[in-house]
Amino acid sequence: MQGSIPTSRWGFPHVDTWPDDDVVCVGADLEPSTLVDAYSRGLFPMYLDRKHSMLGWWSPMERGVLNFDDLRITRSLRQSRKRFTLTINQAFDDVVTACSSVSRTGGWITSDFIDAYVELHRLGIAHSVEVWNNDHQLVGGLYGVRLERFFAGESMFHLERDASKVALWFLVEMMQMAGMSLLDTQWATDHLRSLGVSEVPRNEYLARLDAATSPHH
Repeated sequence: MQGSIPTSRWGFPHVDTWPDDDVVCVGADLEPSTLVDAYSRGLFPMYLDRKHSMLGWWSPMERGVLNFDDLRITRSLRQSRKRFTLTINQAFDDVVTACSSVSRTGGWITSDFIDAYVELHRLGIAHSVEVWNNDHQLVGGLYGVRLERFFAGESMFHLERDASKVALWFLVEMMQMAGMSLLDTQWATDHLRSLGVSEVPRNEYLARLDAATSPHH
């Protein structure tokens, strides 16, 4: 899957030297090799400032994860799902662009990020879930990065009620079918907690990441 990815030209700090801070280091770039290396180490990129001039590499001290059995599926969510059609990797660019237009602090999904993840998608590493309504309009979705049995959820959006929740539910189903084991949500926001996301300490997360990204079970 990643045979075409060269070795990263950047050297991320060894985990033993990481600070007790959500931001581990700054700099580098958004090349595919850099991103793959970062995710495999438990890092993800976000800009540190509103001018988008300083790229930070984050590994939260308390990491948001969704254990599959904890996913909260309400009766109303089951009803909502019946209104939608779900697909995978059918409109990746549109999903990322829609996520970038959602009002968020710092507005971190810039054109640089869009270009970087579209390239990762072309290489078969980044993936999207799309939610369509009965008028064949894209009304929700999510995207992220897969390495072996690990999926790093990057962002989600919804234009109709429950559309992003249904996307997450579908992602969990697809991950279970594929024998995957770790779904990373970066942080546990109130919205994500309502769906069953919890927090684990960074060292526990890194151990689970190592198990999920090793080539063999």
